Amino acid sequence: MDREIITFINENSEYLLIQFVDEHDVEVLENEYKIISEGVSIPFSLVAVKVQDWNNELSPWEAPAVFGKHDFGDGAGETLKYLTDELLPKIKSDYGITDDTKLILGGYSLAALFALWCGYNTDVFYGVAAASPTVWFNGWIEYARESDFYAEKVYLSLGDKEEKARNQTMAKVGDCIRQQEQIFREKGVPCVLEWNEGNHFKDSDLRTAKAFLSLLP
Repeated sequence: MDREIITFINENSEYLLIQFVDEHDVEVLENEYKIISEGVSIPFSLVAVKVQDWNNELSPWEAPAVFGKHDFGDGAGETLKYLTDELLPKIKSDYGITDDTKLILGGYSLAALFALWCGYNTDVFYGVAAASPTVWFNGWIEYARESDFYAEKVYLSLGDKEEKARNQTMAKVGDCIRQQEQIFREKGVPCVLEWNEGNHFKDSDLRTAKAFLSLLP
C-alpha cells in the first residue's frame, strides 16, 4: 500500500516523533509542529503517515461500530509491521536519523490507542504520546491490565467533556482513562494524565502537540 508521508526533518535530531493522521490532522499538522517547535530547544523531527482506512488500519482487533456503521477491523498488527520494517528504515536511510535518536509514537483518538497498543507490542519506542485515546474500545482495559508495556514513558490526556458524550460506550472514556493511568502506575510505568477543556473534537493539534511536548526534555 502506498502511503502519503509528511515530514518535518531537522538535522541531528535527538528525537523522532511519529504520528498516524487523517484528513483533519493533516490540515492542522503545521500548527502542531509549530507549537512543538516553540516549546523545545532541542532538535527533533516529525513524521506523519496518512491513514486511508482509519477504523481498520489502527484497530488492534475487530469490534462493532459505536458511531456510524463502519466496524473496527484488526489492521494494527500490519500497520505496526509497516512502521518497524519499512517506515523506520526508510526514514533512517533518507534523513540520517541514527539509532541513538529516541522514538516517540503519538496520535489522537484511535491513532492514540494504536500508539498505546504499539507500546505493548514492541520495545522500539522511548515514549508514547496518547492524546484523547479511545480507551473505551471493546476489551481494551482488560488487555492493558494483562499485558506488559515496553515504552519508558507515556502521556495520556482527555477532554473534560468527553465522558459526557451521549453515546453510552464513548461516555465510559473517563472511567477508562483513569483505569489506564492506574494500570501504568501499578506496573511502574512513568505516566502523566492531563485533562483538557472541551469535548473530543476540540483543539486536536494543540492536544497532540502537548502530548509530544510532555515527553521531550
